[in-house]
Amino acid sequence: MKFRDKYTGTAITLHWLMALLIILGFLVGLYVADLPLSPQKLRILAWHKWSGVTVFLLLLLRILWRLAHRAPPLPVSMSALMKRLSALTHLAIYLLMAAVPVVGWLHSSAAGVSVVYFNLVPLPDLVGKDKALSHLFSEIHETLAWTLMGLVALHVAAALKHQLVDRDNLLQRMRW
Repeated sequence: MKFRDKYTGTAITLHWLMALLIILGFLVGLYVADLPLSPQKLRILAWHKWSGVTVFLLLLLRILWRLAHRAPPLPVSMSALMKRLSALTHLAIYLLMAAVPVVGWLHSSAAGVSVVYFNLVPLPDLVGKDKALSHLFSEIHETLAWTLMGLVALHVAAALKHQLVDRDNLLQRMRW
């Protein structure tokens, strides 16, 4: 594979770092959801929020990077339909990487619990305290997070299919 057929080192690093943060943030969210209210739960929720804010900030950086650097071409063996489905799936993943943390932030704001990034940077509340709105945003946040995980699973399955079945080395584009 020629170097120009790969993503840049920055793009690869952002991809894998965000993948790790998204999966860990999801797992932490699942774990903390059923814990009784305690100082430990609040500490773990803070970690969950920090990962979400970090994903959102890295997403902004990733979008800026992507605007300045073209993606390597997809294999010529891919059909036009598969290329279109790939583009739509990637777009949906990007939209969800933005929506999940923002809706989580809205949920925290409506719950009356401010988000303080790494206990250093207080983020402004996006809405006033409202129990019903907090519940609604909580449900939306959870639904979007599960949807994101489903699309991530589809993304991984497609990458593995390309590597193991199609043998077109598509996965090599995202390796260091």
